[in-house]
Amino acid sequence: MGNYCYGLYDCRAHTTHKKHVDGAESFWNPVKGVPQKHSGTNQAFPCVCKDMGSDLAVAVQKISLKCLNMGLGMQQNLRHPFIFSLFESKYMSNILRNVIIVSDGTGITAENFAHSLLAQFEINIKDHRIPFIDSVDKAHQAVQKIKDIAAHSIARPMVFTTLVNSEINAVLHACEQAYFIDLFTTFVAPLEQELGLKSNHSINRLHHNADSTAYRDRIEAINFALAHDDGQTYKNLKEADVILVGVSRSGKTPTSLYLAMQYGIKAANCPLIPEDFERRALPSNLVEHRSKLFGLSIDAQRLSEIRNERRPGSKYASIENCRYEVNEVEQMMKRNGIPSSSSTHKSIEEIATTILQEIKIDR
Repeated sequence: MGNYCYGLYDCRAHTTHKKHVDGAESFWNPVKGVPQKHSGTNQAFPCVCKDMGSDLAVAVQKISLKCLNMGLGMQQNLRHPFIFSLFESKYMSNILRNVIIVSDGTGITAENFAHSLLAQFEINIKDHRIPFIDSVDKAHQAVQKIKDIAAHSIARPMVFTTLVNSEINAVLHACEQAYFIDLFTTFVAPLEQELGLKSNHSINRLHHNADSTAYRDRIEAINFALAHDDGQTYKNLKEADVILVGVSRSGKTPTSLYLAMQYGIKAANCPLIPEDFERRALPSNLVEHRSKLFGLSIDAQRLSEIRNERRPGSKYASIENCRYEVNEVEQMMKRNGIPSSSSTHKSIEEIATTILQEIKIDR
């Protein structure tokens, strides 16, 4: 029986073909779903192992990395049309894609935008942030980092950039080992034409200006959220923009902090506890601020799972107790006309957006 190469590399056309051939190792169990391609030789290819298993994506990754170590030009061969004919979308989604954010500032805006775009695809990504690239020398260093990442990647990295300086931008885009998305060129230039104005290219302004009013508001809001977390104090609640209420571990704290950090909103949060349920009344300190209250509910099963991570096997975490508390808190919110939302299947961002829509906070 002859030996076969996967066809992932056109080894016969490669000058290092002899390095790719090792008669000491044979491969008799092809990976499921991979068409065999005869190598034109009676010797086996050492990049192919006997215990690859049946997952095509895993097999390709192992083969590719092994060939890379042998100096066979992994990325160039991976882009051969034949390799992509082996894959359906379900296989491509299993391959890790490196996402690199390059910015002359913090890179926060570019990173958020990149994540918003990539969230539309079922892919696995690994983030790399290269911030503060504000000189040509730093740009060359960034290019070297991109090349290093590309050299150890199966698929070429995707680079999202927000760079104002055209000379710095040119250095980055001269790198051929990655796919580039320039947020300025893609989005700002068309807006300049539509608005009839030139952009001040200040995408980083919101994140680095420690003297701005917005920045100071965010810091003040964060301090307020920390001081008023989990009902630690009821002082100065009149300053709160919103007061989150709900059972323990329903997501109040992270939502409060997100509102503070992202929007500069002063958010307090207070737990509703069994004593409140027995009295069938809100804590007295909250009654006068009822218009600022927003309730967070959660599925009892999910609540039990979360609490068991903290206090396993306790009454506090039992499914019976969680069902009781969730039912009581939902009834209390209904009696008092408190707007609410379930945090069970929502991200912090989604919860925060719901709160902003429900309670008309002046931002």
